Amino acid sequence: MGNITRFLTSMGLAIIASASHASSDRPPALDCRIGPLHKTYGKTGWLVYACDDSRSIVIVSDQGNPASPFYFIVYVKPDGGMQLYGEGNGKESATRAAFDELKKLSQADVAALVEQARATQSGGDDRAFLGPVRLSGSAA
Repeated sequence: MGNITRFLTSMGLAIIASASHASSDRPPALDCRIGPLHKTYGKTGWLVYACDDSRSIVIVSDQGNPASPFYFIVYVKPDGGMQLYGEGNGKESATRAAFDELKKLSQADVAALVEQARATQSGGDDRAFLGPVRLSGSAA
């Protein structure tokens, strides 16, 4: 986990909400440490963490993933609308393949991932690096 942990820790995942949204549309700060759930998107490994709003998830490139360092945030708004964001410096073909799968997730799919991540609650080292998150307006 070393390089991913250092990357995300150095970023602090303090990403600020896009200024283009009205303040009432901005998502709250999210604590996304619930998990991880190991999943495959775009034929590469990803770690899925549930957020404390019980609706949203963060997907972080797993060790050995050519997309590293990269993460996605799927923010599910209280009204059910969804926003997919991504940021990082990994191999674009790997991030694009994952993005293409993630953009097809439904609200029900995300809710199932939240529940699966909650069920993992391993408390292991994989959880240590994700802290409060604010979503940005940058998309993958």
